[in-house]
Formats: sequence, structure tokens, C-alpha cells
Amino acid sequence: MKTAIKVSNLTKTFGDKKAVRGISLDIKQGEIYGFLGPNGAGKSTTIRMLVTLSEPTCGDAWILGSSVKNKEDEVRLKIGVALQDAALDEQQTGIEFLKLQARLYGLRGNEVTSRLEALTELVDIGDALSKRIKTYSGGMKRRLDLAAALVHNPKVLFLDEPTTGLDPISRARVWDEIRRLNKDLGMTIFLTTQYLEEADQLADRVGIITDGILKAEGTPAELKKLVGNDIVTIKLSKKSDVIKTKLMNITGVKAVDQEGQKLTISMVNASKHISDLINVLSSAGLSAEELAIRTPSLDDVFLQVTGTHLKEEQ
Repeated sequence: MKTAIKVSNLTKTFGDKKAVRGISLDIKQGEIYGFLGPNGAGKSTTIRMLVTLSEPTCGDAWILGSSVKNKEDEVRLKIGVALQDAALDEQQTGIEFLKLQARLYGLRGNEVTSRLEALTELVDIGDALSKRIKTYSGGMKRRLDLAAALVHNPKVLFLDEPTTGLDPISRARVWDEIRRLNKDLGMTIFLTTQYLEEADQLADRVGIITDGILKAEGTPAELKKLVGNDIVTIKLSKKSDVIKTKLMNITGVKAVDQEGQKLTISMVNASKHISDLINVLSSAGLSAEELAIRTPSLDDVFLQVTGTHLKEEQ
């Protein structure tokens, strides 16, 4: 399979701060790649370099063979971009905005008409196209911005946190559009997100970035295997400063993370040793108000790789 996005030692420095620290990637054509990390991790800085909006301090990246440093115009014709803050003129109607975008990419006459007809079917906008953008909901604005990114039929699509701030229904609809673009058109999609579920649901492969460093990469299933153990979550009856140390002495316990009264325990064969865990709680004068055993999630992977949970937007 051919490479769509090649990144080599990509670095971005602002003064004495390194926002992105030597990232290297190889993303194949037709792949959905999820770039996962908290706010401030370097996700948006990376995507801005890849779409030629910010020049790398060091390193380079190639989009379908064109360098983002030396062939910017070629790159821009090959990609579609929908960033966090959509640049929409709210006094225009949706159709006026899309026609302007089409003309900026050099489309004329019947090309514009046929392309807008295809986009209306591809991205669920419907009758709202004839209305002013200021009347749109947040979800409608995101879908319009997505349509604008697709107006010139790009081979590679960059989406920077496309569902941040959307309600669950609007988020699900954007997910459906992303899947359709990938499946029906074979489009390569580079998706930055701070939502664990979004990465798990959409991405063929996931890269985890924190503090500007790519910490782990693989399919969601491969990354979950990094944890390898069962996960036991417990809500304690009260907070304890010593229970974490006591739990680490139980057979099978590999790691314990504590946030107030909540414990997250990585444990081999948890069902076999769960009684030992309950006994230790009891001997410390504690009880479990809630207890669950589950398989690892991407949040558990993030915790193991970075030492902290990914704090998702509520």
C-alpha cells in the first residue's frame, strides 16, 4: 500500500519551548489515522505544519510525495482541511460559501454545479444550504466546513478535533460522514482528537502524543494489548492515603492509579484474585461502593503510556 503522509523528525519550536519534538509517521493511502492527546499536547501544531499553515523548525513531511516545506502549493491542491475554528462568513448562505470555495480552487461553470450536487449528497446539509450561516447550529457549521474542505475532491483530508463542543447526536452524524468519505471515496483521513471513543470508533491506527512527543502508535487493539491485564475499577467508601501501597502487595496486581476515592487497578486474572482485593480493603477499614472488572480501554493505554488519564471535555 502506498504512503499518503510521510513525516520525518518534524519539530516546531516557539522561542525556547518545543511544541512538537521530532515526530515521525508513515500513514498509508486509504487509512484513517487518529492523533490522540490532551489539549496542549502538540496535536494542532502538528496538523498546522502538515497543511502548510506553519513552517517546521526542523524535519519535513510529504503529502502524496510533495514536501510541506518546498512544495506548499502542490500540497494545498492535494488536501482538504477543516480546522477547529471554521472560517465562515455568517452573512453568506451555505451555497454562496461553497461556490466561493469552489472558485478559489479554480472550478468554473458546470464543474461548480456538479461538485456542489455531489457534496450535498455526501455531507448531510440539506435545505440549510439556502439559509444564512448565522442561523446554523454548531453541528451544521461543522458539516458545512467539512463540505468546503471537500469541494475540490482532495485525496487527503485533515480534520482538527472535528467534533469538539458538539452534542452527542451531532457528533455521531459527523462520525458517519467521516466513515462514508473513507469507505466510499477511499480518502485518507488524518484526525486529531481528544476523545478516546472517537479514536477507538473511527481510526485504523492511533498515535498518542503528549508534551510534543509521539509516545505510542498502533491499531486500537494493538495498543490495548500493551496493557495486557484486566482492569478493576473501584469507588471507595472513603479516601485513603495508604490503600494504594497495600493493594500493590496483592498477587496479580501490576499497577494502581488513585484519584481521590476512585481506584483503577491493572491486574492479571482479576476474577481469580478479586477476593484478595476485597479482603485488603476490609482490613484497611474500607469498602467498595462500586466495583467493576473490564478489558483495557484506550484510556488505560494512555494512562500506562503517559502516566496520566486523558481528561476529555465534558
